[in-house]
Amino acid sequence: MSDSKSKPRRAGTAQPALQAALTDAATDPVRRALWLDALEQQLRPCLPPALAPHCRLANVAGKRLVFIVDSPVWHARLRLAAPELINVAQSIGLAVTEVTAKTSLAPFVKPAQDPVVPVSEASRRGLQAALDLLSAPDSAGTPPPKGGHRKGRGC
Repeated sequence: MSDSKSKPRRAGTAQPALQAALTDAATDPVRRALWLDALEQQLRPCLPPALAPHCRLANVAGKRLVFIVDSPVWHARLRLAAPELINVAQSIGLAVTEVTAKTSLAPFVKPAQDPVVPVSEASRRGLQAALDLLSAPDSAGTPPPKGGHRKGRGC
């Protein structure tokens, strides 16, 4: 048999998921991802407004900033913005000298939002008529109860 001993269990206190991830063996990739996200937030304002939605920072590899763009057109536009990005990166302490862009096969897609459908005038009139009926006093002259339901109606 081996003489290895199992590690004692930690106390039974629960840790938040992020804190647990940052204290385990996975610390380096998680910390790097958080650092890259913070770095992207600093560099994004320096991108031209038309380019910003079409690219994202993927990595800092040696002396290169690596971006992912969603088409060759944005690849060219990123090359034009490279000197400004390098200056900003150097001003925040990175020793980068070039910007590299990789073109992805799929465009960046934001989550689809439910389309807002305008209400037609007929629907608006129908809703107003229903509201008027609900707020009108009943035949005895008493206003409806505050909950909006009348006694004796199968609602």
